[in-house]
Amino acid sequence: MCQGAQQERSLNERQDLIIVGGGIVGLATAYRYLQKFPGRSLTVLEKETDVAVHQTGHNSGVLHSGIYYKPGSLKAENCKRGKAYMEAFCAEQNIPFERVGKVIVATSEAQIPLLNNILERGQASGVECESIGVERLAEIEPHVRGVAALHVPGAGIVDYARVCRRLRFCIEEAGGQVLTGQEVTSITPGLQGLILRTRDGARTAKHAVNCTGLHSDRTMEMAGGKRTARIVPFRGEYYELTPESEHLCRGLIYPVPDPKFPFLGVHFTRMIGGGVECGPNAVLALAREGYTWGDFNPADLWDALSYGGFWRMAARHWRTGFGEVWRSLSKKAFVKALSELIPEIEAEHLTSAPAGVRAQALAPDGTMVDDFLISKQDSLLNVLNAPSPAATSALAIGETIADRLP
Repeated sequence: MCQGAQQERSLNERQDLIIVGGGIVGLATAYRYLQKFPGRSLTVLEKETDVAVHQTGHNSGVLHSGIYYKPGSLKAENCKRGKAYMEAFCAEQNIPFERVGKVIVATSEAQIPLLNNILERGQASGVECESIGVERLAEIEPHVRGVAALHVPGAGIVDYARVCRRLRFCIEEAGGQVLTGQEVTSITPGLQGLILRTRDGARTAKHAVNCTGLHSDRTMEMAGGKRTARIVPFRGEYYELTPESEHLCRGLIYPVPDPKFPFLGVHFTRMIGGGVECGPNAVLALAREGYTWGDFNPADLWDALSYGGFWRMAARHWRTGFGEVWRSLSKKAFVKALSELIPEIEAEHLTSAPAGVRAQALAPDGTMVDDFLISKQDSLLNVLNAPSPAATSALAIGETIADRLP
């Protein structure tokens, strides 16, 4: 349980730890740190006026099982453990969550070997999953068309923004601070540790953790590090089923993903607050916080387009990328992709929904960094790649980071 009382601290007092970024990974790290080191001083600095404004607040709310990820990877290890932690935290804090189950559907015979590979990965990672035929698929999701499928009964849904609000409460009850409207503008070494400057002045910390998501590579560079990989923002656009058509989806319905492309394809997600989300596609965002085509930041766009790794990735995946852009511009094309899974879907069943932006680390050779990436830079720990399933895994990632801090 969360205990203690919030302690106000002056700018001049050196903190044991400062965490930059108030998304779910930053807050989960703070929560785990105070559990491991009760009584230590901790501050979370968030540039927005509230927590969970960007990736976390635009998350579709899936509690992932870990079935897709390479056994032994940080994603596989943290997802399974993190899901159990997240469910336990939600139960303890009276946050609603639900295990609605997931089906991963092969729509052609050619996809069955890929489906079998996913099954093998899931079983190797200890995920509860099974191969099912068309009759069992029809029982679980009557409106789905496929030739084979996997069933993952433990997959679930939750509201991650609500989780973050509760994590903030717990951190403050344990004596930590979560300060919003505090954009960090520089990180430099000092005699007593790191000096982090915001508009209110300078704060000193023995150690710091960079959990800035869409800006994580720049935060590392700000502290004197070299960007070995660069964040390239991809916008994911969604539709929602109209209330009259929500019966077409009971739980979570996913296609067989392209193993060469680290996105799961357009899918159907029943949400904990009601409704069914459909998507996302994946298109280059014109700003790191670019949720529409009209959101344009010249510096952000130049940062992507001037990077050789981006053009190597584009050369490798241009056909897929063109299809993603076309789905962004054409609702008809988006509907066609969704109808591969549910043939009954028509354009009139869909209404526009808010988009999200994924912070994807891209290596210089053009490969998309597939696993979580955490690196040490003197007294600063950088979380440099934490895409899905980072929200599911957040409490496990936070535990992993806390274990690396002295």
